[in-house]
Amino acid sequence: MRSGFYSCSAALFVLNLCVPHGVMAQALTPFRYEAQAQRHCPGDAVVWLDFGRERYYTKGQKRYALGLTGSFVCRNEARNNGYRRSPLGLR
Repeated sequence: MRSGFYSCSAALFVLNLCVPHGVMAQALTPFRYEAQAQRHCPGDAVVWLDFGRERYYTKGQKRYALGLTGSFVCRNEARNNGYRRSPLGLR
């Protein structure tokens, strides 16, 4: 019983050493309204995140705030969670 506990503890210790620290994704907080997102992240830009396309759109792009599968989020939160800016749709 003890040997199983120690081997499991050793495996977790080694795994903890192998995982890069500080690389965890920041929590993504979606909002229904742009003003809510701006209050949440006053020092960051608010973007429209399209979950279906896995892209975000900035203010001034055609698809900004369009669609039923999206929400307003902070740009840094979107980037940290793997979403990329859409290069298309500039007005």
